[in-house]
Amino acid sequence: MSEEKVVPFMEHLVELRKRLIVIVVAVIVGMGVAWNYSNDLMKFVEKPLTGKTYLTDIKKDVYLKVKELAPSMYTRYKLDQEVNAPQKVRPLNYSAPLEPFFIQCKISMLAGFILALPIVFYQLWLFIAPGLTRRERRMVMPFVTAATVTFCIGALFFLIVIWPVIINFSLSYEAEGLQSWFNISAYVNFCLRLILVFGLIFELPVLTLLLSRFGIVSYAFLAPKRKYALLASSVIAAFHADLITMFVIMVPLYLMYEISIWVALIFGKKKVKIVEEAPAT
Repeated sequence: MSEEKVVPFMEHLVELRKRLIVIVVAVIVGMGVAWNYSNDLMKFVEKPLTGKTYLTDIKKDVYLKVKELAPSMYTRYKLDQEVNAPQKVRPLNYSAPLEPFFIQCKISMLAGFILALPIVFYQLWLFIAPGLTRRERRMVMPFVTAATVTFCIGALFFLIVIWPVIINFSLSYEAEGLQSWFNISAYVNFCLRLILVFGLIFELPVLTLLLSRFGIVSYAFLAPKRKYALLASSVIAAFHADLITMFVIMVPLYLMYEISIWVALIFGKKKVKIVEEAPAT
């Protein structure tokens, strides 16, 4: 009897090992491809420090609107200096030998992981596929596609929308007389960590879709737990020290939970309603 328990477990370990090897090889190949574009990726990550972002244009438009509607306020607060000020370039700094090289490796590794996501999700699916029905196995391509796309959307949403907000908030302390000095490791590691966080946050509706199709979770299960989801979002976001980062993580995380509720309602496994008859009097 003990052998009957050990053999399936060992088979699962062998299967898991096989899938992990394929994933590691795929990530290494993706890393090799991404290495050729690592400098461009670094410039994109560095852009809030060295170039214009959408926040720059929004701020300029707001100041010009103030000039049009309230010229005295525009003059009093010297907003013309903000509008006409040249874009300040803040270079990244490093303090250890080979530090930029290791940062380039980290950027390539994350980019390689993202390039390998279709293979990663496909291998994860193959690992759980033996326990699924034939009908459930047909969801492999929609699952792989949706999981890959949503992770990429989350990563891009962070880089394009959230990252400039965080950096702009950090730079606002220069008005208090502080001088910004960004270390390349701290700057890039912080960015890469949040790229992963936002990618995983955007996976929540896909995971909910999968679980709801299997009948594991449902709209009736998720909807009443909104307050717990808000609390969990706050706790997860609290691991980041500064308030602005906590906020920009908590809000998307809770919004993804709300989207997941509607995903479970629309795509979840339909259950037959049982109508209870009133007892005869």
